[in-house]
Amino acid sequence: MMLDQPSIPFIVIAFIAALGPLVFFHELGHYGVARLFGVKSDTFSIGFGREITGWTDRRGTRWKVGWLPLGGYVRFAGDADEASRPDFADHDPDHFHNRPVWQRFLIVLAGPMANFLLAILIFAAFFMIVGAPRTPTEVVSLQEDSAAVAIGIREGDRLVSIAGRPTDSFEDVRRTVSLRPDMVVDIELVRDGEPMTLSGRLGALEQEDEFGQPYRIGLLGVGSGPPRLTRLSPIAAVPAATGYTWAMTRAILDGVWQIVTGKRSTKDLGGPMKMAQIAGQQASLGIFPFIQLLALFSINLGFINLLPVPMLDGGHLLFYSVEAVRRRPLGERAQEWAFRGGLALLLALILFTTINDLASFGLVERLSRLIG
Repeated sequence: MMLDQPSIPFIVIAFIAALGPLVFFHELGHYGVARLFGVKSDTFSIGFGREITGWTDRRGTRWKVGWLPLGGYVRFAGDADEASRPDFADHDPDHFHNRPVWQRFLIVLAGPMANFLLAILIFAAFFMIVGAPRTPTEVVSLQEDSAAVAIGIREGDRLVSIAGRPTDSFEDVRRTVSLRPDMVVDIELVRDGEPMTLSGRLGALEQEDEFGQPYRIGLLGVGSGPPRLTRLSPIAAVPAATGYTWAMTRAILDGVWQIVTGKRSTKDLGGPMKMAQIAGQQASLGIFPFIQLLALFSINLGFINLLPVPMLDGGHLLFYSVEAVRRRPLGERAQEWAFRGGLALLLALILFTTINDLASFGLVERLSRLIG
């Protein structure tokens, strides 16, 4: 049954409810490690632009909420701006940019790592309360004329890996296959106790989700036994959640690589509008789908911030790595051009993904018809 799309106010509220805590946790990672090293923070902001509300703590840090809820920042003492560019005229040894490079590296790295930690905590709690997916990878059934039949898979085979990705549960099989429509993959399996490797092309299927939105997935055509959810103890849940978070991160890497190599369309890239729509849809399905989405958004936020693009944490980490090798920082002019290039790249990406979002909503097609 197709579900109705949630209302725009509901989508906006869900988006803010999803993004706000993730940004707070990210910036708290920066702030916490900076405080550990004794680096003063002038501003801790959730959102950009004019301040809606805020307060100043005993250490002189201004905690505030901006009117544009699309991110946040911690401005350290000695920062030239919210992007944490250095003030080359500042020589105070207690300020951020005059600290040893290893301290600056760890302070910046702490933000993305906090997002991965949050995802691990969410998944661990989910595994303890609801259960972790543990469906065995034994092939119970085969679809007629499927990719599995063409590849040579048989009932009773136990799938070990697909496309080099370990498949410890049938959920791993589904996730790995769905990302690779029409792709040729190697499949490692065990048949009658003997390991073997098969190779072949996966199938593809155009589907619609609960809200009528089309998407394309890969198909293998194998069936498993009944789904299993196993509740884990706290000791077992944390490593299981860490592995699950890594699997999700690797799936993101796979998707990005497929786009870079042309195996997947750039139309699959979504921006803030798509994120808002997904947040609203998942929130309308219930608390557990929404919490799971928070974990996935947190992984995405951590991953994106690690990209080596100036203006992002990954760009700063790249600068600090170069500084550690050269034993001196890049010059003011080089950093200025790098930040300008990074800003231009980010603005271009936002514009591109926004156009993609509008196209996925059907607005571009409607405008074309009006103009035509």
